[in-house]
Amino acid sequence: MASLVLTQIYLEPSQKAALQKKARANGTKVAEEVRHAVDAYLAGVSAEELELLDSATLEAKRHLDAMASELDRVNTKLDRTLAELLKVRATSPVVGARRRA
Repeated sequence: MASLVLTQIYLEPSQKAALQKKARANGTKVAEEVRHAVDAYLAGVSAEELELLDSATLEAKRHLDAMASELDRVNTKLDRTLAELLKVRATSPVVGARRRA
């Protein structure tokens, strides 16, 4: 990380509380959250755009979680079906005859 310069700012109590809550949730420090906010501001990203991005990210996560759940369900069904198939093949006289031939 580049060297940092101590800068003092005045925040509304609600801003400070929100930054502290966000920092706790992210496992960061308030100063890091402020630096991220300044970076976004300097990059021209508006608060509305960040809110839209957060909303879209949460929606994508819901879809991905649903897809993962469905894949787990299908995999479980496939595992059961393959186990049944192996059991049938192991006891099938046709399969045994083919092996002997």
